[in-house]
Amino acid sequence: MWVLRLEYLNNKTDLVGTPSKHSKSNMGIIMKNADCVLSVNNDLPIRTEKPVHSGKVRSVYWLSGADSHRLIQQKNYSVSMDSQLAIMVISDRISAFECIWHAEGNIRGVPGKGAALNAISSHWFDLFRESGLANNHILDNPHPLVWIVQTARPIMIEAISRRYITGSMWRAYERGVREFCGIELAEGLHRDQRLSETLVTPSTKGVMRGLPGIPEADDTNVSRAQLEAHWQAFGFRAKGDVARCEALLREGVDLIARHLAPLDLMLVDTKFEFGYARGADGEESLIYMDEVGTPDSSRIWDAAAYRGGSVVENSKEEFRQALLRHVNDPDLLLDHQRFEERKRYATEHALPAVMLHTLSETYRSVAERITERPLEVPDRPLESMMAVLGDELGLAR
Repeated sequence: MWVLRLEYLNNKTDLVGTPSKHSKSNMGIIMKNADCVLSVNNDLPIRTEKPVHSGKVRSVYWLSGADSHRLIQQKNYSVSMDSQLAIMVISDRISAFECIWHAEGNIRGVPGKGAALNAISSHWFDLFRESGLANNHILDNPHPLVWIVQTARPIMIEAISRRYITGSMWRAYERGVREFCGIELAEGLHRDQRLSETLVTPSTKGVMRGLPGIPEADDTNVSRAQLEAHWQAFGFRAKGDVARCEALLREGVDLIARHLAPLDLMLVDTKFEFGYARGADGEESLIYMDEVGTPDSSRIWDAAAYRGGSVVENSKEEFRQALLRHVNDPDLLLDHQRFEERKRYATEHALPAVMLHTLSETYRSVAERITERPLEVPDRPLESMMAVLGDELGLAR
């Protein structure tokens, strides 16, 4: 495996595109990783009060009032005693271009991905709180793939911060677009260039209906002025919280970027989500939610490569680019009108196993560099999770 990783570091693009170069022995090692991948996370035998909410990567189990109250007392969580808690389980599934992908050998995810995302997010959330920014929804991390969280009232936006012009913003800029979410960009910018300031480009989380000037579609760009005009519809408690969210986003981005710099990593862009939750005093406050600063929610580049004039991804964008090289017709992945065809392709087509292994190495490496500790990846995730959730926390049904 170390030989495979060395070849990957020497020629990342070539490795992803040409799995036939690797020996049968190396491929055999990769295939064994299928045993430790958590691909299904919405069927755990956990007592719940409502149906399990299953997203592309995470599933949420809503605990009953009795179990929530018991855990708050038992663990002395700093929340209101009548708060509802939830178990959030992260899988190793890989989503790209709105589809879930798998690989040869029945590998239904990226080995170690879920543990890496949990470890990185927990690291940044702790640092945010310790630095006096804001709290978050995580109360406990009893297993590498599990969070115990306080349920919160979400704000219906995804707040994207951009430090470089790349990706969709660059593609639009290249077509002549100069306004993004009410922000005017200067002429003469170049691809992958550092922007003069961090840009905040929010988008809707879900479909917002009946708001003038805002299309009724998910993931629609909105401006700061539109958020302030419709702050109640987006779920803000007060109009001033629009500015407060932007401040927390900028402060969080700056903190992550400062801590990545000594690791020779660059934060290019990232996504934040916010909500409201009550503390032990019963007072509601603005908190960070979901995940933050991970290779799934951020673009992270290798700083040494960038200084040398090239871009080396250390995030899910690496996999997206590998997929575009892998398919015969890249438009299949990019054309929104071909979603059903793309979904069938992702379901029926097994990728070369080395593509998911390569991404696994990236996620693990980034997690260990950021947290400065070995990444704990359970060999039998379902068994070990239920040992904690069932035997230790008494949540089995």
